[in-house]
Amino acid sequence: YAKERRQFEVPIASFQGIQFMLADMAMQVHASRLMVHHAAQMTDRGLVPNTYEASMAKCVAADTAMRVATDAVQVFGGYGYTRDYPVERFMRDAKIMQIYEGTNQIQRAVIARELLKDS
Repeated sequence: YAKERRQFEVPIASFQGIQFMLADMAMQVHASRLMVHHAAQMTDRGLVPNTYEASMAKCVAADTAMRVATDAVQVFGGYGYTRDYPVERFMRDAKIMQIYEGTNQIQRAVIARELLKDS
């Protein structure tokens, strides 16, 4: 969309503010994927319990989904709130990721408990 939408006769993707926003979104998604893959690999290798890694991955990925979806709505401007484009649904779906299967506050409590465990 950023390559198609034009402002002042140029695509909004040519604006540095949009470019930085898109770059930040890409970095956040990539980092979240790496955390999820790491937690999944631990499970696949039988390195359980991996509660700490799984909770961190779930929390970071859910927060990232919400942040990236919100930024996507921003890039789309007013269209981001309409059903003409899927970003409005992405934002709603991202919010539920922070809530179900253990809220992010619960995940943070699990992470803190694991950090503070006596070794």
